[in-house]
Amino acid sequence: MNILFLGDIVGKGGRRVVKTHLKDIKKREGIDFCIANCENLAGGHGVTVDKVKDMQLCGIDFFTSGNHIWGNKKVFEELDNPNFPVIRPANYPELSCIHGRGYDILKNRLGKFLIINLIGRVFMAKDYDCPFRAIDNILKKTKKHKFDAIIVDFHAEATSEKIALKHYIDGRVTILVGTHTHIPTSDYEITEKNMAYITDLGMCGPIDSVIGMKKEPIIESFLTQLPTKFDVETGKSAISGIVIKVNKGVAEEIKQIKVSE
Repeated sequence: MNILFLGDIVGKGGRRVVKTHLKDIKKREGIDFCIANCENLAGGHGVTVDKVKDMQLCGIDFFTSGNHIWGNKKVFEELDNPNFPVIRPANYPELSCIHGRGYDILKNRLGKFLIINLIGRVFMAKDYDCPFRAIDNILKKTKKHKFDAIIVDFHAEATSEKIALKHYIDGRVTILVGTHTHIPTSDYEITEKNMAYITDLGMCGPIDSVIGMKKEPIIESFLTQLPTKFDVETGKSAISGIVIKVNKGVAEEIKQIKVSE
């Protein structure tokens, strides 16, 4: 089976380019299952139920997220709904994270999938629990299941942390992708232990921007060191992601996808 994993969908431009091109990508690449990171889906900061449903109608089956999942309080309780196809990072401290789930087990015509969401700690604003121990615990809890694929989204800033996790879980999961920086890396590979990996998927969002946001306020912030309001850019956008061919829980091939408007 062929799995498509899309980078962070950023605002209106990201949603538009997905609506325009996803159907053709899925047909051309023979995609059986599609996942995307949705934490920037609504206005670049958070999600809404309507926009998630809109992306489902475009052909996305499931969504991971990250630190911006809490950007819209109206969706908090919906995250508790087991039928809502969005997970949040699993390694938020248990005492503070009362909504949502950090992983999900999906069953469909293709088989059984374990999808896990983690968040990094290096250069991130909050003091999250250890992502390495978190995935150990999840894999231990779910070891009685036989999965056709185990898929992990590591939403992290530091490339070193993502690569370290690659070596730590290599051979124990099928796919490990990095998200959060919105810049696609060129290190996609099938490891010696048959895990598909990329340090960052990139984003589905505005090209002429600073990681999806309007350039001018961000440049002003760097120059002045004063807080400014960041707004999502609305210009021409591109899709970025990877396609992984999986056979009986093993990643066999990987291909990078980038399509511009």
